[in-house]
Amino acid sequence: MDYIKLNFINRSNDTNNSQVVIFQKNVAQNFDEIPIAWTVIKNCGRLDNHPFNFPLSFHVSASDSYGNYTPQFQAFNGQAFEMIKDMSGDVLQLSSTPAVSANEVEVRNNLTNGAIDANCYKDGKLLAKKTGVAPGQKASFEFLSRIYIGVVSQIEEGEMMNSAIISQITTSINLSGITSADIVMTGGGPGKNATPFLFTLENINK
Repeated sequence: MDYIKLNFINRSNDTNNSQVVIFQKNVAQNFDEIPIAWTVIKNCGRLDNHPFNFPLSFHVSASDSYGNYTPQFQAFNGQAFEMIKDMSGDVLQLSSTPAVSANEVEVRNNLTNGAIDANCYKDGKLLAKKTGVAPGQKASFEFLSRIYIGVVSQIEEGEMMNSAIISQITTSINLSGITSADIVMTGGGPGKNATPFLFTLENINK
């Protein structure tokens, strides 16, 4: 199976109709971009559930200084892609030279002028982004089998999350070796009786 089947279940006491954000962190060295809100679960009432797929691989694309976006290419660890100018214009292609690290995917800017943005997608949604990659430079991406999840407000899928939001999200879930599982949210509640939100895995299949 090339994806993990996950099912979010709201068993919390939340009365604020809170949003739940799920994202990954790029652990490649020298990566300093802010994480992206990959999935945002909204209006999921108490005892409601929200099934979704978590692909094991990701896709990359690039956008140039003219606002053009390349197609998305499935990427595997150790591969490198390069943005070049051919007879048709700026295109992204698989490089014959692999990434420096076998655990990373690189997107190189081999244009003679103009910065590019390198984008990663999972399940068709933006997962990570490296902006302003200058000619001769590259972006590196590496993701572990781990997601981060937390309760937020006023965030949309595909948006960069500020450091204040990220600092509030302390739950990480290791999905290594799992084929399907429920992510159960508990806690919350109104007033001074409220408890912190907790996220735990149940009904784990390996």
